[in-house]
Amino acid sequence: MLRALVLSLGLLTPACATAPAVHEHGVAEPLPATGAILQVTGPAGQLSFSAADIAALPHVSVNAEFHGERHVFEGVLVTTLVARVGAPTGDRLRAKELDHVVLAIARDGYRVALSLAETDAGVTPRKVIIADKADGQPIPETEGPFRLVVEGDLKPARSARMLAALEVRKLN
Repeated sequence: MLRALVLSLGLLTPACATAPAVHEHGVAEPLPATGAILQVTGPAGQLSFSAADIAALPHVSVNAEFHGERHVFEGVLVTTLVARVGAPTGDRLRAKELDHVVLAIARDGYRVALSLAETDAGVTPRKVIIADKADGQPIPETEGPFRLVVEGDLKPARSARMLAALEVRKLN
């Protein structure tokens, strides 16, 4: 019933059926395990990216410190993925699109929201990536196979592990 209410309010679209339901206490239910698939949803629809699809895209590196340990993550810019589902990026990201957010959803229900502008490589020099490698190795299944990494964060709170979905949403 809560999911129907969320759909009716436009907070979740039917195309985002893979998103976890949220209990009345604000806790998200875990997503079903889908293996190495990342669902990306935006204005033009939804795409599924396998681990091989992500590996085939251009990669960048991000240095990050998690719990006192430095790591080098390799992955795809969020901009690259959201552009493929119709999100405005680069020169198309203007005033009227600045109310868009990217919601990152992990398999365990953890959620992170970022403004679309702060993920855009054409707006900020800080890289926001979907990592598939850490320190030259694939991210272990217990933390991956995908992880959101925000360059320059002082704490890893926004580094969602076990990433299952990205959704581009326009705020109402």
